[in-house]
Amino acid sequence: MSALSHELRLVAIAWQFLTRVPLPAAVVRRVGYRDAWLQASARHFPLVGAMVGTGAAAVLLVASLVFPAAIAAGLCLAATLLLTGGFHEDGWADVCDGLGGSPDRERALQIMKDSRIGAYGAIGLVLMLGLKWSALASMPAWVGAAALLLGHTASRAAAVGLIWRLRYAGDAEHAKAKPLAQHLSGGGWLVALAWAAAAGLASAFVLPLSALALAVAAGGATTGWCARWFNRRLGGYTGDCLGATQQLCELTMYLGIVAGCQWTW
Repeated sequence: MSALSHELRLVAIAWQFLTRVPLPAAVVRRVGYRDAWLQASARHFPLVGAMVGTGAAAVLLVASLVFPAAIAAGLCLAATLLLTGGFHEDGWADVCDGLGGSPDRERALQIMKDSRIGAYGAIGLVLMLGLKWSALASMPAWVGAAALLLGHTASRAAAVGLIWRLRYAGDAEHAKAKPLAQHLSGGGWLVALAWAAAAGLASAFVLPLSALALAVAAGGATTGWCARWFNRRLGGYTGDCLGATQQLCELTMYLGIVAGCQWTW
């Protein structure tokens, strides 16, 4: 198999892992699966994010032709939840429950494994979705579309950065995605960054330079803060931490774009 064919296989595996949109049965059979392939596919998580962001951007642009900005923003958020099954939002809620519910590492990890949502998780979800909705509703449609592409791509690169930089903090043998608990190579991290950079270049055609710069700075700062926070509280990351990092980076990048655009509007 050629190198290109193998990379396309990894993209397909990343798509199956991160979204709820099924691939044709014939494609699934041809792609196959190995644990090592899921681990390697992490480098293409930002590409899957770009596809999710593009779908959400399309919904936003079409909906903005018919509805007010607030409704269009709500519909595009609903589209991302349908595409991903709330995969990352679930991780964010679990982190809020675990780290908000107990200062003890072992107890926090135990809470994060509980499928039930608690008060901290519910509050965190309301705030997260509400702030993302407000940020997107405050942007012109084309700016919002660029923000969705950039936010969904770069935020997944941030999550991949945690896999590369930190050790796994939970029980790797019983992790839902055990292969992702293994070390990621520096080359894989660079590929993820390249996808994020490509999204940044594409969004630069729409976003003001000040907004793009603030978004990148906000995303980078959030990633560093998440890495330090999880390392201090848990001694590393878990799958829920990756989802929480993605959500926080996506949100702070939207807020950076709104703040940067205030200088030019």
